[in-house]
Amino acid sequence: MFIVLYQQNNRDLPRLGMAISKRKCSTAAGRNRLKRVIRESFRLNRDKIGGLDIVVLNRSAAASTNNKALYESLGRHWLKCQSESVKNERQE
Repeated sequence: MFIVLYQQNNRDLPRLGMAISKRKCSTAAGRNRLKRVIRESFRLNRDKIGGLDIVVLNRSAAASTNNKALYESLGRHWLKCQSESVKNERQE
């Protein structure tokens, strides 16, 4: 449902950016719903992620998907970000 880009930052806390495309989600209400879901999912998983800068991009399927599936998709992305953050901490 999403494309998640991430990069290590020099801070202890993660930062979130969103690029929700009007082309992939045509209604403002739909874009706002996606942003709310992304922010809430990020807030609930922020402690596990570590020091990463994260940008979330939407795919066209996300506009017509229910919130539960969106949270599950984001949860998988957060796990991947978490493992990357832990891997980077070990290297330092």
